[in-house]
Amino acid sequence: MPFFSTEHHNIHYVAVGDRTNPALLILHGFLGSHQDFTHLLPTFSQYFYCIVPDLPGHGQTKTQTDSYTFPKTADTLLALLRRLNIQKTHLLGYSMGGRLALHLVCEFPECFVRVVLESASPGLRTVEERARRRVSDGVIAHRLQTTPLPIFLDQWYRNPLFASLQQYPDKYVAMLRRRECNKPTELAQALEGLGTGQQTSLWNALETLTQPLLLVVGSLDDKFVAINCEMLARAGDGYGCKLEMIENCGHNLHLEAPTVYACTVLLFLNESTVFRQYAGLEKVLPEN
Repeated sequence: MPFFSTEHHNIHYVAVGDRTNPALLILHGFLGSHQDFTHLLPTFSQYFYCIVPDLPGHGQTKTQTDSYTFPKTADTLLALLRRLNIQKTHLLGYSMGGRLALHLVCEFPECFVRVVLESASPGLRTVEERARRRVSDGVIAHRLQTTPLPIFLDQWYRNPLFASLQQYPDKYVAMLRRRECNKPTELAQALEGLGTGQQTSLWNALETLTQPLLLVVGSLDDKFVAINCEMLARAGDGYGCKLEMIENCGHNLHLEAPTVYACTVLLFLNESTVFRQYAGLEKVLPEN
């Protein structure tokens, strides 16, 4: 699996699929890694050249101390795309990766074609909200560095946001094992540098997007259902913004309902009538 170095990061990534296909950059969430999407790559890579990096603080990526930021992370990801000779790509981001994806498309719209945001948000609206969030993230970052990681993860996933994961005990345990491969100190730095408290509010930027945008949320994820409904209203449908809600799922849709999730993403990313009418599509998708 390759690495790519800049002055800010030595970024680890996987690239899967035919390089002549349209590109798809996939960004995982907090505590995750590229492995979170491994089960979907055999499907996605039939239609797209998939690039899945370990984001700063996660997986095997190494980050300079002052480079856990949105601008420097964005610069590295764009440099990686240039290294792979990709001028334009589709973009998919989950949770923290979704916020980073929105930052990318707002700052560098010329690089992206269609965008999927899974369980994501445009950040917090006010300076005061962001300041309070930085304080609470600092507390969590301290816990990460002072609590054994398995115990921290057990406590983290008791958050009601992730309650529906308990319906899938085998998937849940496998997810925890993957997350235990991360390094707590680097996770803490990622939280303090790439957390919601550090993100500039992108609510107003939603109105300026020209790329087709798909918002994907789980019906059980009340907090993000409300956020994404408001995002849809703010973005409007002038450039193809749409919201898809997957039933009986919470925050982590690609883990809880991979077949429905994959179909939803593929049908959005590929506009062709032939693709949409492809009757055998479900046969190549993984089982839930």
